[in-house]
Amino acid sequence: MKKILILCTGNSCRSKMAQAFLQHLDANLYVRSAGTHPARHTHPLAIEVMKVAGMPITDVQPHNVKDYLDETWDAVITVCDHARESCPVFTGRVKRPMHISFPDPASAKGTIEEQLAVIQDVRDRIIQIFSNLYYTYLDDHGHQERL
Repeated sequence: MKKILILCTGNSCRSKMAQAFLQHLDANLYVRSAGTHPARHTHPLAIEVMKVAGMPITDVQPHNVKDYLDETWDAVITVCDHARESCPVFTGRVKRPMHISFPDPASAKGTIEEQLAVIQDVRDRIIQIFSNLYYTYLDDHGHQERL
């Protein structure tokens, strides 16, 4: 079973959506997400857009990256530039560090509809990019590169 850790700053939106998507795509992956400065709550609109897409965020509590530093990971993926810059040193083994930058949908302003549109756009980009990532690096069913 591959172990994947997805990091962002607050662990309230991007990393939670990526975690939910990968878990939906392959139940055999062990996927966790965390933040370098975790928020108090997962963004309610992130929960909503993932639920509507049929990929509910089941781990709604934001986590601190410090809780995962001593573990061994097949991949640690940062999804925001700030998390990449402030990512602590992992004392456990990380086979493949990766970085994929997404804009912060949690900072979207405007009406609920405008905020939803921003979060849905980021969700759709996460699904597209993480799907490609999965089939290129994470899938164990005859695809190219292995972690």
